[in-house]
Amino acid sequence: MITAIVFVKAAVDRIPEVAEAIAALDGVTEVYSVTGQIDLIAMVRVRHHDDVAAVVADRVNKVDGVRETETHIAFRAYSRHDLESAFSLGLD
Repeated sequence: MITAIVFVKAAVDRIPEVAEAIAALDGVTEVYSVTGQIDLIAMVRVRHHDDVAAVVADRVNKVDGVRETETHIAFRAYSRHDLESAFSLGLD
């Protein structure tokens, strides 16, 4: 399974509609609205690298209101336990 993290800049007045349209696309498993330089993060999970291009270039980029995307391919996934320890503030 290939995981791609897609940063999406969207038309400000259409962010909820853009998020819903992207979330409805085959291959997109989650969409998050976020703070910062980008508006949305879409998680794409597919079987083949060519499928990433099909989802992002052929579908996400064509959603009305999407202004720009930046795609990152994940190399490795870490377990929930590893992530919790990586972000621990030591407040136990």
